[in-house]
Amino acid sequence: MDGLTAVVTGASRGIGEAVARRFAAEGARVVLCAREKDEIEAVADDIEDAGGTATAMRADVRDEFDVERLMETAARESDGGIDLVVPCAGVFHGSPGETPLASDSYSAFDDSFRINARGVFTAVREALPHLADDARVLVPSGKIARDAKPGYGSYAVSKAAAEAVVRQFAAELDFPVGVVEPGAVATDLTGGQGRDPEDAADLIQWAAIEASAEEVDGNVLGLKEFRQATA
Repeated sequence: MDGLTAVVTGASRGIGEAVARRFAAEGARVVLCAREKDEIEAVADDIEDAGGTATAMRADVRDEFDVERLMETAARESDGGIDLVVPCAGVFHGSPGETPLASDSYSAFDDSFRINARGVFTAVREALPHLADDARVLVPSGKIARDAKPGYGSYAVSKAAAEAVVRQFAAELDFPVGVVEPGAVATDLTGGQGRDPEDAADLIQWAAIEASAEEVDGNVLGLKEFRQATA
């Protein structure tokens, strides 16, 4: 990944942090953001201490002006535009399996969409003027977006909307835009249940540099595809 510039949102923890660390370890220049300034700067400092190149910005994906500045910063620091955009910022107002949609507050429903769906839209839209010719956009999601289960409330609905955003961009843009599905990952959103975030980083790194553009564009790439390709 030497010479590539990657933007990762929601990179202070979970999948976003694992992806930012992995990309940097593989030689990419990473520009990462989260809402908490101290937390995202701590991740960037760790990356730099390990020999990587990282720029941290405090940015809220609900604010398109924050994201605009994020993408402008990444473009200025790149060698030829942004190569990879991985929108990982996410929120779950409740507990997995214990949050029925009918019990969600209106504010929780709206915020889930603003972060999980609109945040993806904003990241892609604001990155567009700055993308390199062979750029890719990879959006982490989960089976819950397509296979409804009780107790996942507005989180599941917002992830379905995020995947719809991906499909529409894939139909309209010349850049590959796809979903990556690492399965249940042990993050704050899952209550610490699931695979190690490093497993998700394996999948996303493969989708970023080894999977074909045709495999990525408008599709969902999961562990099955990753294992078949790397067996």
